[in-house]
Amino acid sequence: MTIADTIPVEADAPKPATRDQLAAEKVTLARRLILPTQLLLVFIVAFPLVMQIYISLTWWTPLDGDPWYLAYLSWAWFDNYLYLLSDSDLWAAVWRTVLFVAIAVPIEFFLGLLLAVLFYEGIMARSVFYSLILMPMMVVPAVAGYIFHLIFQQTGPLNALLGLFWSGASEINWLSDVTNAFIAIIIAEVWHWTPLMFLILFAGLMSVPEDQMRASVILGANWWVRFRYIALPRIKAVIFIAIGLRVIESLKIFDEIFVMTSGGPGVATQSLSLYLYKLTFQGLEWSYVAAIGITVLVALSVLTALILSRVQKAGQAKSEAN
Repeated sequence: MTIADTIPVEADAPKPATRDQLAAEKVTLARRLILPTQLLLVFIVAFPLVMQIYISLTWWTPLDGDPWYLAYLSWAWFDNYLYLLSDSDLWAAVWRTVLFVAIAVPIEFFLGLLLAVLFYEGIMARSVFYSLILMPMMVVPAVAGYIFHLIFQQTGPLNALLGLFWSGASEINWLSDVTNAFIAIIIAEVWHWTPLMFLILFAGLMSVPEDQMRASVILGANWWVRFRYIALPRIKAVIFIAIGLRVIESLKIFDEIFVMTSGGPGVATQSLSLYLYKLTFQGLEWSYVAAIGITVLVALSVLTALILSRVQKAGQAKSEAN
């Protein structure tokens, strides 16, 4: 036996972790930490959706005396979905809602775009006007509805103001006439949400490269040429986002109508949301409302997908332009 044979051989020391291994371990740890929250969010979203689909396939109502999980005792399959196809009241409410959106959102867009261009070009005391313009957006929808409910009273301030120029203004029934009530709700909605449209569009204009705008000014381009050929192509994605958000939100209008007219006179201003509210809490037709809700969810999902596709195309066009 030699001396070399008696000397213990030390084990190879572990190699230090590489930068990629450390990064992978951090990612794994982060995923494990956020996994409980993700599972909770999935449960919060998935459970009500599955429950609503389940109830929509039954005739269950709270008046049955059975808990919701026993709704299968009155199974209906797709009868609720077939009934909504022939529900004239439902489609009338849908038509009024779509008409409301088709009028209110374009007005909000053009007013918001006009204000955004004015602020972008520069006006005096911009910070003061900026705060004033954004104030309506901060008002709770129900409060906004109550404000305009008072304004549009027959003895309210609007008729009093119009009476200074027209003696017959005191006879206008804003909230009791079919056409006038619809116009009043549109005015309230435009006042309330034009600031949001302005804010989004103004932020989009501020992202336009300033050097290109300055170069166009040096070349003698007026504001319309600068907006049409430089700013507009670069804010198309922002425009689609702004219009998409307002369309989706306007389709859900409830508070202003509920406070101002409660859907009246008659059902002249009854929106889809208000119709569902009455079916739920007055008619207690929960299974039918669940079926309508699932149908609306699918329709809005398709609409959202179309809007996002347009936003993506506009974003790609902007990248190519830059």
